[in-house]
Amino acid sequence: MILAAGRGERMRPLTDHTPKPLLPVAGKPLIVWHLERLARAGFREIVINHAHLGDQIEALLGKGEAWGLRIEYSAEPAGALETAGGIANALPLLGREHDNSPFLVVNGDIFCDWDVDRARSALAPEQLAHLVLIDNPPHHPTGDFSLANGKVGAGGTARFTFSGIGIYRPALFAGIQRGQAAKLAPLLHTAIAAGQVSGEHHSGRWVDVGTPARLAALDSELRRAC
Repeated sequence: MILAAGRGERMRPLTDHTPKPLLPVAGKPLIVWHLERLARAGFREIVINHAHLGDQIEALLGKGEAWGLRIEYSAEPAGALETAGGIANALPLLGREHDNSPFLVVNGDIFCDWDVDRARSALAPEQLAHLVLIDNPPHHPTGDFSLANGKVGAGGTARFTFSGIGIYRPALFAGIQRGQAAKLAPLLHTAIAAGQVSGEHHSGRWVDVGTPARLAALDSELRRAC
């Protein structure tokens, strides 16, 4: 699942008429970088949630044939349903309404070179979530979670930032009704307290494309690399 329902307030005025996942980076929409990476790793079924200007996302990406994918869309009301609410709302499209097998979720407004193929084996049977953590960026110096021996913790002095990439089991969202807005952090903290969240540290490239300046910097970087 690719999360693409955010309004993109910090990206305004760029997002006034274009949804953030469709903003161009080195000649193609940001979300297309995700689709290409997922397709190369052998993923075939993708769910994308949307709210703000979501019709533009559907019009551009279609059913995903251009990348050898099958894309389905989970439309949300204006204002969206927050991260956990959006995921819970999309569980039937993910084929997980009555199935507790894991699925990969990626924030649509990041750029990351994490090997998505790892999602197939990262989550142990007894775990509810597996988080990809990165070094704290300048705009988030205090981090989100600690990491020790593959287990994610809520305390600790050595903290890392959640990358926006996670593998989850539907049971994590069992308390959320479809259409209900809900944040992800409280669910993760409850699961962490129960010892049911694993994690890993990614030291490669990661960008939170959350401001026009970061978008422009990433665009320049990728154009030079090409």
